[in-house]
Amino acid sequence: MHVVATAGHVDHGKSTLVRALTGMEPDRWAEERRRGMTIDLGYAWTDLPSGATLAFVDVPGHERFVPNMLAGVGPVPAAMLVVAADEGWKPQSAEHLAALDALGVSHGLLVVTRCDLADPLDAATEARAEFARSSLGTVEAVAVSGATGAGLDDLRAALDRLVGALPPADPAAPVRLWVDRAFTIQGSGTVVTGTLGAGTLRAGDSLALGDRDVRVRSLQSLGRPADRVAAVARVAVNLRNVPKDAVGRGDALLTPGAFRHTDLVDVRVHGDPVADLPAELVFHVGSAAVAAGVRPLGKDTARLRLRRPLPLRIGDRALLRDPGRHHVAGGVTVLDPLPPALRRRGAATTRATELTTMDGRPDAADELRRRGLLTGADLRTLGAPPTGQPAADDWHADPALWARLGTRLQQEVDRYAAAHPLEPGMPVEALRRTLGLPDRSLVEALVTKPLTTRDGRVVRPGGPAVPAPIQRALDQLDGDLRDRPFHAPDADRLRTLGLGPRELAAAVRAGALVKIADGIVLPPASVTRAVDVLRALPQPFTLSEARQALDTTRRVAVPLLELLDRRGATARGADDRRTVVG
Repeated sequence: MHVVATAGHVDHGKSTLVRALTGMEPDRWAEERRRGMTIDLGYAWTDLPSGATLAFVDVPGHERFVPNMLAGVGPVPAAMLVVAADEGWKPQSAEHLAALDALGVSHGLLVVTRCDLADPLDAATEARAEFARSSLGTVEAVAVSGATGAGLDDLRAALDRLVGALPPADPAAPVRLWVDRAFTIQGSGTVVTGTLGAGTLRAGDSLALGDRDVRVRSLQSLGRPADRVAAVARVAVNLRNVPKDAVGRGDALLTPGAFRHTDLVDVRVHGDPVADLPAELVFHVGSAAVAAGVRPLGKDTARLRLRRPLPLRIGDRALLRDPGRHHVAGGVTVLDPLPPALRRRGAATTRATELTTMDGRPDAADELRRRGLLTGADLRTLGAPPTGQPAADDWHADPALWARLGTRLQQEVDRYAAAHPLEPGMPVEALRRTLGLPDRSLVEALVTKPLTTRDGRVVRPGGPAVPAPIQRALDQLDGDLRDRPFHAPDADRLRTLGLGPRELAAAVRAGALVKIADGIVLPPASVTRAVDVLRALPQPFTLSEARQALDTTRRVAVPLLELLDRRGATARGADDRRTVVG
């Protein structure tokens, strides 16, 4: 299926043309038929000579209903602009073309109607000159009469050529169905309709509607039930357990997790000079129309503050309109739906310079170069899904930034060790804050040899020797143990030496002391010498024999033997006697 929107001045025969092509009545309201004027969006469809199905979104032409027109044109990839031969180019012809140009529509067809009332040549010549100055460029023109049927076969053939030139939609893309109509069917519940521009909808799908999760009860396309509908298509979606007042025109059904709702967006403006824009305009995207505050940032860039959040991605096309002047102020390309705050002096100028480097084409590598770190989920909602492996968990990093962070981490660990010599290493959380990282997992991923992570700290094994005051205390301890090397000092002696818990922990980490048990320490040489003393005993030996040979107390002998057991230097038998191993 293909979808084309009509466009053109009021009373130039858009709806008459759709009726003639489809045999269907696009005007849904009795008032529209009574007044002979389209007020809201209408829908009809037909089969083309090639067999392709073409759906029309028929839009109103009166200036009072331009917001309705834009809701129909916004999600549609091509347009059929209608000009009457007997009236020629009119104000709404110009405004509708300006809207198509602002939205970047590049596929279209010019239809000159009422050729039974006047020669179509002048109207066609003038209209094609206007088209040439827009995004539509050179278009095919067809002259028809809805009243007599003249030219309708030529129009059908031209429409076939138009839709045949449209780029194929991506059926695997995330769904963003802009709602252009919502109503209730007795016994079925709420139904919404829209133009599916990308992706595929299936009965039973779970979708996001604002901040709520909804489920698709059933689907219809062109009046027929369907289990699945792939883009591009007109589709009606029956939602399960959704009240009608919970959804309306301008809302969007979304693939969960694929889009970010934002009320702050940086854009490039195509049209009026940014400096001349009013402070507030209406932002039209898809079927939505939202008031937007405008803050100029550069010659052709601005920051928009939206009255309500919308699901936007990099590269989205939208337009700004001044309803007071009935004027399309310009099209916009979304450059950044996740812009940085501008709090510091000079931040706006810096941001304006940065925006000049953005082209509105989503690219994960570009986003990481600008932002440094982003989750894969954030990249996907920006429209720039990641291509490489994450640095940690779901975090992706700019390679240059990652290398700099790795160097800084090494430096910060060494700086911390020098400033805090009694601590075993730098806490991971302190490193996270120092490096300005959003997640601890990033710190842990940055740790490479010889650094290691232990007990929530980043440690450099074999780090600096113990500080001089501790070394002096250890020297005194060596003097104490010269004659009785296994007589571990008690708490009072350790306190006198200045070896409190932090100093002892530092000495143990440095390998200058061995922790035998809580509050019991010995130099490594004493532990090694104990094995030699015990080997000289008749094997196996008892605890009492070991204590006497080591000339120490039971307080020290028991945990020392247990330490030697754990190290495999001694083996304990069933009768509690031990043997030196090896």
